[in-house]
Amino acid sequence: MERLIDANQVLLCGTLAAPPRWSHTTRGQDFFTFPLEIRRLSGTADTVRIIARRELLEDAVRDVSRLCVRGQLRSFNDHRGTGPRLIVSVYAMELCFTEEEDCDRVSLRGTICRPPTLRRTPLGREICDLMLAVQRHYGRSDYLPCICWGYDARRAAGWQTGQELCLTGRLQSREYVKQGPDGPETRTTYEVSANEIDLTENCEEADAGSWR
Repeated sequence: MERLIDANQVLLCGTLAAPPRWSHTTRGQDFFTFPLEIRRLSGTADTVRIIARRELLEDAVRDVSRLCVRGQLRSFNDHRGTGPRLIVSVYAMELCFTEEEDCDRVSLRGTICRPPTLRRTPLGREICDLMLAVQRHYGRSDYLPCICWGYDARRAAGWQTGQELCLTGRLQSREYVKQGPDGPETRTTYEVSANEIDLTENCEEADAGSWR
C-alpha cells in the first residue's frame, strides 16, 4: 500500500478561494469540496478543486484563508451535460493552516493508457499529451492528463501504450471553449505539467520525506 500511495502524491499551499460546500456522502462519510487558488511564479493563478472529509475541514478550516493540502490526484467521469467530462480533483489526506508561499508539487507513477500525441502550440513550442493510469490501493485507477515540453515531449512521443513512467510537476488549470447545442461554452480542464519525466526503469526512488 505504501508503494501505491507513493505513486500518487500532491502537495499544495495556497489561498482558500471560496467556502467549502457539500459534495456527496459515501459509506456514511460526508465529503466537501472547495477551490484552492495557487499562484505560479509568473503570477498566473491556478484554481484547484479539493475534496475533503468533514472531519478534516472541521479541524483545519476555521477562519483560515491559507491552507496546505497533502493528498492524491483523483479523477471521475461526469456524465451530466452534453457529454462525459473527466473531472480531476485533489483528494485531501491532510489539511492545515500555513504561512508558507504558494506551492504546487505532484509526483506520479503510472501506465500510459493512450498513444502519446506530439503537437505544437501556436507559438511553436513542442508539447506531448499523455494519459496516465495511476492505480489506487483497492484496484481502481485514476486517469490523469499529463503534458511535457520540448526535448521531453519528443522523447515521450516515442513511448508506447502500456509502458510505465514516473514524473514530477505541477497541477495546472486551463480554460477552453467547447461548442455545445446552445452555443460556445467555456470550460476548465486540469492537467499535470511535467518538469521531470522518464520511464520507471530509469527513475530513482522518490524521497517522500523531502516533502515533509
